[in-house]
Amino acid sequence: QVRVVESGGGLVQPGGSLRLSCAASGTIFGLYPMGWYRQAPEKQRELVATITARGSITSADPVKGRITISSDSVNNTVYLQMDSLKPEDAAVSFCKLQRNQRQYWGQGTQVTVSS
Repeated sequence: QVRVVESGGGLVQPGGSLRLSCAASGTIFGLYPMGWYRQAPEKQRELVATITARGSITSADPVKGRITISSDSVNNTVYLQMDSLKPEDAAVSFCKLQRNQRQYWGQGTQVTVSS
């Protein structure tokens, strides 16, 4: 069994920053591909950024240049640093871990960007 738990969401003003954390536990060994997704009200879930076991990263165009994804292999944790946040960034952020052919999702953490 694999468990994924997100944290770090909250309310920030436009232009502010947040750092999200994704902690993985359970039957996992070594490093696995992980990613951050977001889902805004009335919109489909979309990819934000991914990181491989070797540290290679990708990011989606809407957040490119404003986010940094990183991982801590000792604590099995992936981070998403978000800067220069915009109102359109408001969404529930989800973390995903992939092991073999299966995907494991967290419950999500709310990110609100408002004055």
